Amino acid sequence: MEWKTRVTELLGCKYPILEGAYARQGTWKFAAAVANAGAHGLITATVARSPGKLREYIRRCKEATAGGPGSFGVNLSIGICPEPEKMLEVCIEQRVQVETAVYSPDALAPLIKDGGVTWIHKAARVRDALHAEKLGADAVIVVGLEGTGFKQVQQMPTMLTTILAKRQLKVPFIAAGGIGDARGFLGVLGMGADGLMMGTAFMATQEFPIPKRAKKAMVDADPYDTELRHRVIGSVDPNAYQEVMALRDKLPLTEWLPMLERVNLKDPDWKGPAPHRSDSQEIEDLRLVSLAAAVVDEVPTVKEFIDRIIREAEELLSGYDFLKTLARA
Repeated sequence: MEWKTRVTELLGCKYPILEGAYARQGTWKFAAAVANAGAHGLITATVARSPGKLREYIRRCKEATAGGPGSFGVNLSIGICPEPEKMLEVCIEQRVQVETAVYSPDALAPLIKDGGVTWIHKAARVRDALHAEKLGADAVIVVGLEGTGFKQVQQMPTMLTTILAKRQLKVPFIAAGGIGDARGFLGVLGMGADGLMMGTAFMATQEFPIPKRAKKAMVDADPYDTELRHRVIGSVDPNAYQEVMALRDKLPLTEWLPMLERVNLKDPDWKGPAPHRSDSQEIEDLRLVSLAAAVVDEVPTVKEFIDRIIREAEELLSGYDFLKTLARA
């Protein structure tokens, strides 16, 4: 069957599935693997570290995906990505889709719109997505509480977020947060989302650039583990949150945002120096893993993973005639 939504039309990919951004693993090679499997890949500009290197990565990804069924873009994590304006200039020059995330996109919005490239903004609340819509974003991603990475103290579960987003947004909406299989894919589409973004589930694929032991940790993860569950969906310490918010205008954004992330990820030592740990170590210890780990049970190739989601989704749809029967009853 043809999976045609406003997201596939906007991005030019075969399936309405998007790769999430990764701090140090969002490479052009992985983005190309996702795109060549029919989904939408994503190069994280932070990985490039410089506009010149980003230009090289974009060109390599274009060569690797030429004529393929998918598409790719570039993530600009505001407050983390070095030289975001210059990185954006490269994206505009190379005519690739841009995804902004982490912080308010107000400063970059006019540059993106003037540049004429497709723009997606990723947020943790529907109200922030609505703000991006007013700024001119072509589509928005809203990550539910079950996701990982940067959190927001007012973030809500993925199901409620998806319902509210569909009721309020006019631009294409992409759901995210703790989803990693065909049922989750169909579920968010059924609630009105135009597409799905996945992070953790993609990390457990063969091409993702982390050691096998980190992927095995995701396969073996127990979603009922108290520490994992609390880190992902537990309440933020209100005192710690008030303290870090009081530092908002006293520290450079590049220092304050990582500190805020550590508070939101329930790090008791958020005031001290950030530990020198790789993303692979964090993933192995399940610190950068969402509740999508509940449905990670093997380590397939990217193509096998996406093909399985689509195949199982189509099989499920073929058995959903009973819903039509209930509607007629």
